[in-house]
Amino acid sequence: MRRAGAIIRWAGMSLAVLASACTLLPEQKTVDIYRLPATQAAPAPGGRAQAWSLRIRSPHANAVLDSARIAVIVQGDQISTYGGARWTDAPPTLVRTRLAQAFRLDGRVASVSTTDSNVRADLELDSDLRAFQSEYRGAVPHAVVSLDVRLISTSTRRVVASRSFEVAQPAGGVEVPAVVSAFGLATDALAAQVVQWAVEQGAAVQSGRPE
Repeated sequence: MRRAGAIIRWAGMSLAVLASACTLLPEQKTVDIYRLPATQAAPAPGGRAQAWSLRIRSPHANAVLDSARIAVIVQGDQISTYGGARWTDAPPTLVRTRLAQAFRLDGRVASVSTTDSNVRADLELDSDLRAFQSEYRGAVPHAVVSLDVRLISTSTRRVVASRSFEVAQPAGGVEVPAVVSAFGLATDALAAQVVQWAVEQGAAVQSGRPE
């Protein structure tokens, strides 16, 4: 009985220690997950669908941008991230998805795919994501999206056209939701520019007169 009592006391002490240890652990902070918002799609430009196909690759990006954290530059060259906030995917995936949506809504390219589907295509859209961050310009954060784009012939692997695009959209406030809304506007504006350029270049390439 004496031994049984000692075991019971030891078990009780162990439970008390575990309970106190649990109270010392830091509370987990909630993380808000944000989708890249889409603005209302503008009507597609008139014109027939062109008889060529396009495959869109995920943009190349550095380690900071290839992360679900929402990057911000308050001053100088130091990059930070918003605490407790994440994107649903890393920016390269967000940008690729938005580009594919923009091309499909536009309707002037006969077939649009991404590298996930492994579908054959006449041209490939490759790119480098140089910026996808909030930058303070004075007291106002701006969503800055910058993309270096290359149009590549899949038959020759030759770059047939290239161009750089950048959009800086001021946010309506300093709070994260306002900054996220600005990212949606900036990405949509950039995607519209890329679509117009790629459609013109693709038509020129297919007609044998690259611009």
